[in-house]
Formats: sequence, C-alpha cells, structure tokens
Amino acid sequence: MSTLLATDVIPLRFRLNGEDVETTATAETSLTRVLRDTLFRTETKIGCEAGRCGACMVLMNGRPANSCLVMAWQAEGAEIVTGAGLDALPITQIVREALAEESAFQCGYCAPGFVISLVGLLNENPRATRDDIMTALEGNICRCTGYHSILRGAELAAARVAGMASE
Repeated sequence: MSTLLATDVIPLRFRLNGEDVETTATAETSLTRVLRDTLFRTETKIGCEAGRCGACMVLMNGRPANSCLVMAWQAEGAEIVTGAGLDALPITQIVREALAEESAFQCGYCAPGFVISLVGLLNENPRATRDDIMTALEGNICRCTGYHSILRGAELAAARVAGMASE
C-alpha cells in the first residue's frame, strides 16, 4: 500500500456550475485554492481560511460547505456550485431580491456566502423558521452591516419560498 504525501499531485474530476471539470492539485490543496488559483473562479472569496467567515461558501452536492475546509480530493465526483452558478437554481432570485429589498449588504464581500447558505437551506427546507435561518447563517460573517437587515431579508425570502411551497 502506498502512502499519499501532501505534495503528491492528484487528478480531480467534478462538476462546477453544471460543467465537467478536470484538473490536478496537490493532496494538501483546499477546494478554495483550486477554484481560485487553478480554475480562476474568483467569485469564491478568501477570508479566514479556517471555516469561520463563510466568504468561500459553495454548494457541494446541494449543501453549503466552506470550501476552505474541503480538501480538493474530497470534491472528486461532486457537484460544486459557486456564487456564479447560483442563477441556475430557482430559489436564488427570490433570495437575492429579498436581501436587496432589505438593503442587506454594503460592500458585498460576504453576500455570496450568505446567499449560498440561504439557497441551500431553502432548497432543503422551504418552510424554514427564524431558528433554521439563524442556524444556517451562523457560519457567515458580515463586517459592514450588522445582521438585522440580513436577517430581515432572509426571513422575507423564507416567507416567499414557503408561500410558493403552499401553492
């Protein structure tokens, strides 16, 4: 049995925003670094690189994930959606409009992570409660606005999605 070293280069195949991707990375490389440095997908932001801020959030197989905590080899065969691929998901427009109506963001650096977290939540749970929203967003940090406008926008989006689910 051979041992995989951190510096060993491994092949990677996954779907990114609906397209098949083939690339390579060292075993020690995070998915964030593959997305940004190898595939030049800069919509995935670098923040803390410790899974605390949400700037690097992606949907991995439909669930929100901090891409800085996902090793590139873990993405093998996965479906990855970045902020740029969210338009293909119907709930995205509802989430974005609700957040905009509540003036949720100032600089926008954190916005993709919040949107990805909310889209992941509302896809899985169209009748999300305030507690569900708080739990889903707890890994996202905004340094500009505080959280009141973000929570109002998130609750508005959840109410609209729940209304659609009732129809």
